[in-house]
Amino acid sequence: VQLQASGGGLVQAGGSLRLSCAASGGSFGNYHMGWFRQAPGKEREFVVVIHSSSTSTYYADSVKGRFAISRDNAKNTLYLQMNMLKPEDTAVYYCAADLPKSVMDAMVVPTTPDEFDYWGQGTQVTVSS
Repeated sequence: VQLQASGGGLVQAGGSLRLSCAASGGSFGNYHMGWFRQAPGKEREFVVVIHSSSTSTYYADSVKGRFAISRDNAKNTLYLQMNMLKPEDTAVYYCAADLPKSVMDAMVVPTTPDEFDYWGQGTQVTVSS
């Protein structure tokens, strides 16, 4: 599956952005989908993941209550609504897809980069203070 992230930009602290990730070339509804971010000089950081059927989500503590993940399987698109943005949210944001390899994989959402099979190219989010 190919992933194309978009929607990043420059926003003031307290503002909002909505990221999108368009998927093609695969059965989008079969994939667990996640967002990661990477700031300069730092490792890639987990942000949030959503189950293939949207039955569960899991957020990093740093974004809980401010960010919301959703997906539209009919449109093959993943979203990340980011509210109350902070300067520390500044990073390149990546969407990622994980195709479950087993019944257990299908039940449990992944949260580490190594568990994801496909990655988008990233979109820059910059939050000014």
